[in-house]
Amino acid sequence: MPTARIPSRREVIFGGGALSLAAALAACSSGTTAASAGSSSPSAKGGTTLVTVAGDTSAPYHPIQIPVPEVASIRAEVPASIRSTGKLVVGVGALPAGAPPLVYIGTDQKTLTGSEPDLGRLIAAVFGLQPEIVNSTWDNMFVGIDSGRTNVAICNIANTEQRQEKYDFASYRTDELAFEVMKSSKWNFKGNYENLAGMTVSVGSGTSNEAILLHWRSELQKKGKTINVEYLPDVTGTYLALESGRIDIFFSVNPEVQYHVAQDAASPYPTRNAGTLSGSGTSLQSFNAATTLKGNGLVKPLADAINYLIKNGQYAKWLAAYNLSNEAVPTARINPPGLPTSSS
Repeated sequence: MPTARIPSRREVIFGGGALSLAAALAACSSGTTAASAGSSSPSAKGGTTLVTVAGDTSAPYHPIQIPVPEVASIRAEVPASIRSTGKLVVGVGALPAGAPPLVYIGTDQKTLTGSEPDLGRLIAAVFGLQPEIVNSTWDNMFVGIDSGRTNVAICNIANTEQRQEKYDFASYRTDELAFEVMKSSKWNFKGNYENLAGMTVSVGSGTSNEAILLHWRSELQKKGKTINVEYLPDVTGTYLALESGRIDIFFSVNPEVQYHVAQDAASPYPTRNAGTLSGSGTSLQSFNAATTLKGNGLVKPLADAINYLIKNGQYAKWLAAYNLSNEAVPTARINPPGLPTSSS
């Protein structure tokens, strides 16, 4: 089988590089039933779906194919209104620039892949449904759930008490945040938010890490100190700001930080991970969870599908493909404790 490499983060974001993701995947999948990463091969009702998972490893690069049987007992739990459509509509919030390895679009500008859409494809296979991945901005991803345009969102969404007022959650990965700095920086988190005093930090609007950062800023202001919070439109602008010194720290999700640190290690602007933190702060472990509209009947089959994948090994293969095995959970839980509303 020919080998190919996954494009670097810069190639994904800026569209550079001679080899498109689509071409790389086509080369790797010659002679197989699933033609490209982010695909699910057709299967007869009650049969097995072959889900192709891209992964984020460097050359030599081989996407893996994971067989997933339809599970009749779990399919029967899926609301009839969804089953009757023959598809599971999964929302992700990767616009405008993507967030490798979680969600990203290849240089062909159409192949949507990453750990989050691939989990959606695995769950859809358990349900015996065809996956449909809908990409939008982070905010519009929630609008999609609210309006019924999507059945579920899978995009590194942390469960929080505030969100649980409106949505149901089925956990699938621990929620880990990280602080990314230039490799030359002397700053480290060290588990102490007071280290952030006087620093300029970029964070995503509407995220749980923003809630944590703003809470810390409020606490520091009581002591006559502050954190300078910067909101930038996308990861492209964020990394340019980090490289130029406009910001000191990018406070983001750990998988995205780890991916970028590895991809840019040999670049003129290498970065490093300066510390991690649970997505619920220092006192509680939170989780990333498949998110659906509260009370719509989908959360139990989502949790049951994830637990089936955990029990039967597909889950471990999916995590390993994306170098996320250290964020594995032993079981999917429905609406586990999350970031308290008092911190939101």
